[in-house]
Amino acid sequence: MEDNAIKILLVDDKKENLLSLQVILADRGYQFVEATSGKDALRILLKNQDFAIILMDVQMPLMDGFETAELIRESEKLKNVPIIFLTANMDTTEYIFKGYQSGAVDYMIKPLSPEILQAKVMVFTELFRKNQELRKKEEETHALNEIILKANAELALQNESIEKHAEELRKKNKELDAFTYISSHDLQEPLRKIQTFSNLILSTEYENLSESGRLKFNRILYATNRMRDLINSLLTFSRANLVDRKFETTDLNKIINDVKEALDENLQEKQATITTDFHDTARLIRFQFIQLMENLVHNAIKFSQADLPLVITIKSRLVYGSEIQFENLSREVNYCHISFSDNGIGFEPQHNEKIFGVFQKLHSKDVYEGTGIGLAIVKKIVENHNGYVDAAGEPMKGVTFNIYVPY
Repeated sequence: MEDNAIKILLVDDKKENLLSLQVILADRGYQFVEATSGKDALRILLKNQDFAIILMDVQMPLMDGFETAELIRESEKLKNVPIIFLTANMDTTEYIFKGYQSGAVDYMIKPLSPEILQAKVMVFTELFRKNQELRKKEEETHALNEIILKANAELALQNESIEKHAEELRKKNKELDAFTYISSHDLQEPLRKIQTFSNLILSTEYENLSESGRLKFNRILYATNRMRDLINSLLTFSRANLVDRKFETTDLNKIINDVKEALDENLQEKQATITTDFHDTARLIRFQFIQLMENLVHNAIKFSQADLPLVITIKSRLVYGSEIQFENLSREVNYCHISFSDNGIGFEPQHNEKIFGVFQKLHSKDVYEGTGIGLAIVKKIVENHNGYVDAAGEPMKGVTFNIYVPY
C-alpha cells in the first residue's frame, strides 16, 4: 500500500460486515483501517487523524455509533472528519435526527447499495485529495508572498496597498487551512479573494516579478478557476442526492425551450441546432430535469467536431414495461424513453459505463476543460426519478444517451 493512499476507517463489531465494506470499495486505491468497537475506533483516531472518511455501524455493544461520533466531534483535530452511519434500523425521524445531531454527514440503510456507497465515498475521498492539493498551492502562494514583501522592502518603495493585499491573502490562506469537507460552499469566497489579489499583484507588480513568478501566478489563477468549477459541480451533485422528490406533469418542449434560452450564446457560437420529437408529457422533477438537459447540451457543445455544425436530436416515446430488458427497470412499470443524440466526436464503445463515473474524464484537461462530474449528475438525477440511463458512442460519429423514467 502506498504511503499516499487515501485512508478510510471502518467501524463495526462484526468481521463479516467489515469484509463486505472492503469488497464493495475494493480496487479504488483506498487503505482500510478496521475497528471492531467504538473504543477501538477512538484509540486508532488518537494516533492517526488523516482519515478521509469514517464508515460506522450504529448498533455496537458497550459504546454505540452515536456515542462514538459524539466523542469524535469533541476533538478539535477530528471534528471535521466526515462520518457516514451504516444501520438497519434508522427508520424514524427521531432516530435519523439523533444520527445527524451526533455528528454524521449522512447515513445509509442496510442492506447497502454498492453503487451509492461507492459514489458517496468517492465524493469525500476526492474532496480529501483536492484539499491536499489546495494546501500545497497555499504553500507556493505563501512563498511567493514572502519574495514580494522582501523585494518591496529592499526597494524602499514598498507599496502600502500591495502589502495590505498580501496580508489579506495570507489571512485567507490560513482560513483555507481550516476548511472542511462538508462545507465546500464556504470555499467560494476565499477562492474569489485569491483570484482578485493575484490579479492585482500581476497588474501592479508585473514588472517587478520574474518570469518564473509571472508563470506561477498564472498557474495560481488557473488552479483557483478549476477548484471553483469543481466545488460548484460537487455542490450540484450533492443537491442531486438530497433534493426532495417533487414530481409534476411536465411538457418536455418547455424544458428544452428553457435550456435553449439559458444556453443561447453557447449554441449560437457552435452554430448548433436542436430538433425535438416528443410523444407526450412526462412525470418529472422539473428543475432537476432542466439541469440534466443543460448538462447534456453542455457536453454536446464541449465535444462537438470543430469543422462541423453541431446537431442535437431529442426524442421521446412510451415504452411498456414488458418490453424492457434492463435489470435496473421494472417490467411492471411503463417508461418514458428519451433519446439524446449529437454528431460530436463520440468515444470508444468500451467507455460506455465509465463516462458516468464521478471525476471520470476520457480526455486530458489540456484538450477539453471540465470537472468530470457533469454526466455523474445526469445519472444521479435519472436515479432520483427511479429511472435508468446509458450511453452509446462511436469515434467521430457522436453519442446517444438513452434515458428511461417511469411514465
